[in-house]
Amino acid sequence: MFVVNHTLGVFMKGYWIVHITITDEVGYPEYIKADAEAFAKYDAKFLVRGGQYSAVEGPARERHVVIEFESYEKALECYHSPEYQRAAKLRQAYADSEVLILEGTG
Repeated sequence: MFVVNHTLGVFMKGYWIVHITITDEVGYPEYIKADAEAFAKYDAKFLVRGGQYSAVEGPARERHVVIEFESYEKALECYHSPEYQRAAKLRQAYADSEVLILEGTG
Protein backbone atom coordinates (compact mmCIF):
# COMPACT_ATOMS: atom_id res chain seq x y z
CA MET A 1 0.00 0.00 0.00
CA PHE A 2 1.31 3.43 -0.93
CA VAL A 3 0.08 6.59 0.74
CA VAL A 4 -0.38 9.50 -1.63
CA ASN A 5 0.19 12.95 -0.20
CA HIS A 6 -2.35 14.93 -2.20
CA THR A 7 -0.61 18.22 -1.47
CA LEU A 8 2.61 17.01 -3.03
CA GLY A 9 1.06 14.49 -5.44
CA VAL A 10 3.72 11.86 -4.66
CA PHE A 11 3.90 8.47 -3.00
CA MET A 12 5.00 8.75 0.62
CA LYS A 13 7.32 6.18 2.10
CA GLY A 14 8.29 5.44 5.68
CA TYR A 15 11.79 5.81 7.08
CA TRP A 16 13.67 4.93 10.21
CA ILE A 17 16.54 7.20 11.13
CA VAL A 18 18.63 5.64 13.87
CA HIS A 19 21.59 7.19 15.69
CA ILE A 20 23.67 4.69 17.66
CA THR A 21 26.63 4.58 20.01
CA ILE A 22 27.66 0.97 20.58
CA THR A 23 28.46 0.28 24.24
CA ASP A 24 29.21 -3.46 23.92
CA GLU A 25 31.19 -4.31 20.77
CA VAL A 26 31.10 -8.03 21.58
CA GLY A 27 27.32 -8.26 22.07
CA TYR A 28 26.17 -5.83 19.35
CA PRO A 29 26.48 -8.37 16.48
CA GLU A 30 23.71 -10.36 18.21
CA TYR A 31 21.39 -7.40 17.53
CA ILE A 32 22.45 -7.18 13.88
CA LYS A 33 21.69 -10.89 13.47
CA ALA A 34 18.36 -10.62 15.32
CA ASP A 35 17.02 -7.60 13.42
CA ALA A 36 17.28 -9.36 10.05
CA GLU A 37 14.03 -11.31 10.54
CA ALA A 38 11.89 -8.19 11.00
CA PHE A 39 13.64 -6.25 8.24
CA ALA A 40 13.13 -9.12 5.78
CA LYS A 41 9.46 -9.51 6.76
CA TYR A 42 8.77 -5.80 6.17
CA ASP A 43 10.93 -5.44 3.03
CA ALA A 44 13.20 -2.88 4.67
CA LYS A 45 15.78 -1.27 2.42
CA PHE A 46 18.95 0.08 4.00
CA LEU A 47 19.83 3.42 2.44
CA VAL A 48 22.58 4.24 4.94
CA ARG A 49 24.25 1.86 7.39
CA GLY A 50 27.31 3.26 9.09
CA GLY A 51 29.90 4.94 6.90
CA GLN A 52 31.70 8.22 7.02
CA TYR A 53 29.90 11.30 8.34
CA SER A 54 30.56 14.86 9.46
CA ALA A 55 28.74 16.33 12.45
CA VAL A 56 28.64 19.91 11.22
CA GLU A 57 26.24 21.15 13.94
CA GLY A 58 25.64 19.73 17.40
CA PRO A 59 26.65 16.44 18.97
CA ALA A 60 26.39 13.14 17.10
CA ARG A 61 26.46 9.46 17.89
CA GLU A 62 29.08 7.23 16.26
CA ARG A 63 26.80 5.33 13.84
CA HIS A 64 23.85 6.37 11.69
CA VAL A 65 21.32 4.25 9.83
CA VAL A 66 18.52 5.17 7.40
CA ILE A 67 16.04 2.45 6.46
CA GLU A 68 13.26 2.83 3.87
CA PHE A 69 9.86 1.09 4.01
CA GLU A 70 6.97 0.96 1.54
CA SER A 71 4.96 3.32 3.77
CA TYR A 72 4.97 5.10 7.12
CA GLU A 73 2.49 2.52 8.38
CA LYS A 74 4.82 -0.35 7.41
CA ALA A 75 7.71 1.38 9.17
CA LEU A 76 5.64 1.60 12.36
CA GLU A 77 4.39 -1.99 12.00
CA CYS A 78 7.96 -3.22 11.69
CA TYR A 79 9.10 -1.36 14.80
CA HIS A 80 6.19 -2.63 16.88
CA SER A 81 6.35 -6.21 15.53
CA PRO A 82 7.25 -9.02 17.92
CA GLU A 83 10.21 -9.84 15.66
CA TYR A 84 11.73 -6.38 15.97
CA GLN A 85 10.88 -5.92 19.63
CA ARG A 86 12.93 -9.03 20.41
CA ALA A 87 15.84 -7.49 18.51
CA ALA A 88 15.29 -4.04 20.06
CA LYS A 89 15.91 -5.47 23.53
CA LEU A 90 19.35 -6.53 22.33
CA ARG A 91 20.06 -3.13 20.77
CA GLN A 92 19.04 -1.44 23.99
CA ALA A 93 21.36 -3.73 25.96
CA TYR A 94 24.37 -3.20 23.69
CA ALA A 95 24.00 0.41 22.53
CA ASP A 96 22.60 3.83 23.29
CA SER A 97 20.39 5.05 20.48
CA GLU A 98 17.59 7.21 19.18
CA VAL A 99 15.07 5.83 16.67
CA LEU A 100 12.91 8.19 14.63
CA ILE A 101 10.16 6.97 12.31
CA LEU A 102 8.97 9.45 9.73
CA GLU A 103 7.07 9.84 6.50
CA GLY A 104 8.76 11.23 3.42
CA THR A 105 9.10 11.04 -0.32
CA GLY A 106 11.22 8.33 -1.89
